[in-house]
Amino acid sequence: MRPAAAGAVLGLALAIGVPTAWSLTRPPAAVGASVEQALPAPASPTAEGPAIPTRDAAPAPVADAPAPVRLQVPALGVDTAVDAVGVAPDGQMAIPDDVARVGWYRFGPAPGENGSAVIAGHVDDREQGLGVLAPLREAAVGQEVTVTAADGTTTRWRVVSRELISKQVLPVDRLFSRAGPPRLTLITCGGPFLPELGSYRDNVVVIAEPLP
Repeated sequence: MRPAAAGAVLGLALAIGVPTAWSLTRPPAAVGASVEQALPAPASPTAEGPAIPTRDAAPAPVADAPAPVRLQVPALGVDTAVDAVGVAPDGQMAIPDDVARVGWYRFGPAPGENGSAVIAGHVDDREQGLGVLAPLREAAVGQEVTVTAADGTTTRWRVVSRELISKQVLPVDRLFSRAGPPRLTLITCGGPFLPELGSYRDNVVVIAEPLP
């Protein structure tokens, strides 16, 4: 499906510093469908026994579809450049250091292709302040997301799910699925800041489905 390393996505929220004021107010932990309902289910067991998830030993080829270059969520004030990213040396999904930019996992689907297109970014940084995806914690069902590709085409999406999920139990196989109908998956950090780890405990995961 993707390099196994991508399964560690979600240390991506290495907030390099102290929690900022946004974490002091708590929106509901989830709205809309759960992430597991909004994304494709794992393969069903067969007569030979339960299906065993498998992962390619090497990254899948870069998608043929044009790469996304801009992400906009007007209701949340999100308007940011998107960089194509891969896997960091520590085995996690690479994320741009600049908290004003986000990364698209280039070894997975591009927005509009079958499966889950993953775009992620830091929630904050000690020196840079809040990240551009910090408002995801306020995402509401029905809000529109627009993704612009390198060739100038745009795809429009509708939020169907927002959920705060512990990094320890993220449904990684669903988040990075290459199967099923097109979905857009947006991820940043959330929940309480854990000083002993230097990062946040949870991830904010927003799922959107394509608009006609």
